[in-house]
Amino acid sequence: MIQSDIRKLVSYGVQTGLVPTEDVVFTTNRLLELFGLDETEESLEPEGVKTEDLEAVLNRMCDYAYENGFIAGNGVVYRDLFDTKVMSLLMPRPSEVIRRFRELYETESPRAATDYYYKLSRDSDYIRRYRIARDRKWIAPTKYGDLDITINLSKPEKDPKAIAAARNAKQSGYPKCLLCRENEGYAGRLNHPARQNHRIIPVTINGSQWGFQYSPYVYYNEHCIVFNFQHVPMKIDHDTFVKLFDFVKQFPHYFVGSNADLPIVGGSILSHDHFQGGHYEFAMAKAPVERSFTVEGFEDVNAGVVRWPMSVIRLNGPDTARIIALADRILDKWRRYTDEQAFVYACTDGEPHNTITPIARRRGENFELDLVLRNNITTEEHPLGVYHPHAKLHHIKKENIGLIEVMGLAVLPARLKDEMAQLKAAIVSGADLRSDQVLAKHADWVEEFSSGYDHLDASNIDDVIEKEIGLVFMEVLEDAGVYKRTPEGQQAFDRFIQSL
Repeated sequence: MIQSDIRKLVSYGVQTGLVPTEDVVFTTNRLLELFGLDETEESLEPEGVKTEDLEAVLNRMCDYAYENGFIAGNGVVYRDLFDTKVMSLLMPRPSEVIRRFRELYETESPRAATDYYYKLSRDSDYIRRYRIARDRKWIAPTKYGDLDITINLSKPEKDPKAIAAARNAKQSGYPKCLLCRENEGYAGRLNHPARQNHRIIPVTINGSQWGFQYSPYVYYNEHCIVFNFQHVPMKIDHDTFVKLFDFVKQFPHYFVGSNADLPIVGGSILSHDHFQGGHYEFAMAKAPVERSFTVEGFEDVNAGVVRWPMSVIRLNGPDTARIIALADRILDKWRRYTDEQAFVYACTDGEPHNTITPIARRRGENFELDLVLRNNITTEEHPLGVYHPHAKLHHIKKENIGLIEVMGLAVLPARLKDEMAQLKAAIVSGADLRSDQVLAKHADWVEEFSSGYDHLDASNIDDVIEKEIGLVFMEVLEDAGVYKRTPEGQQAFDRFIQSL
């Protein structure tokens, strides 16, 4: 079977373009070496295989590797390290990928270049399509538009043996983090994923060297990451705005944004400066400006407040330099802005609280920049953050509200898949939720929304749960909004705007 699977994998490589026909013999021999084989039992002619067969082929190869002592364990961590090594034998060198990307960019279009690179990232199994397909995704209509909801199942859970082995393994500071350029081609270890099938496209933005890659978890179409080649912390400043627009000018079919640079309101990786982008239009981008305003000296820049649960200022115009200049003023003012009446404090006990989540895009002939006002202050009542999901919503979403959530896509924890299945069964059967150790945390929520339905049974429970999770995420965004969607909240928002 391993002989057949080697031929099938080479055939997969030929079909996807990973393996040129001239490299069939070479690639076959490298795979034979990996599996400790001296020769093929049959001809080197590749076997027919479908793209969707890749998972099965790699699974059988991992089984063979475990049974023959090539890997120390049979859990997902060991298997992922090994099957990435397998796929690396089909990969072109980084220089070849970069050369092809630039050739397509220059001779065809930026879109042709990213199409090639995205296909490569998927075909190489760097983006594990078969795992992404298991994510639960749906659209939730709300008063702010259609929000995207996903329960993330593509990040595999580590088995206990691998966790114990990683704890006892030698600690390494290489690569420094998951975003560093040193990940390209790295074999990985028990506490760091393998990246032999990973390729990076160098890009120059604002005169500095950055890398362009895709996220292996693709939460949305062509979900990309743009990261500094230097391992430096996240920072929102003038250069951030320049870099965002530099990227958008080079890849006009993509939006790009940055997480905020403070804990609680920032993303999961604040130690390495990076952006996220992609070819997708989120609900926030579709949301209209509900009231326009003009800042003196910037009459040529269209400015307005976006109809969105979080506090968003949208700038639009043909001249990015002018948009950036106004964004600089807004950021500088917001960093120093305090409004005790609205419970907005720029700083307490020497700790800064105000920052911005910026998102840039093309809008026809114009450019657009959304500035989402963030504040990470905490209190005894809200120890995880005043402008953070409040405790009553933690049964669904407790994690930070980063760039992706800000724009209207909920990335919910994998635990919800099983919890929601159990919850639906319990609701339909009339079971006592409070007596169930797992489901008790959802009981108040269920009691709250149940009264809004004439009946809850097998015919409608799936739709109801999806709808209500969407409404919880809407509340999560409202909690994260500095200025609430109330007359008093919007008056406070206008006070800040008038201070510019």
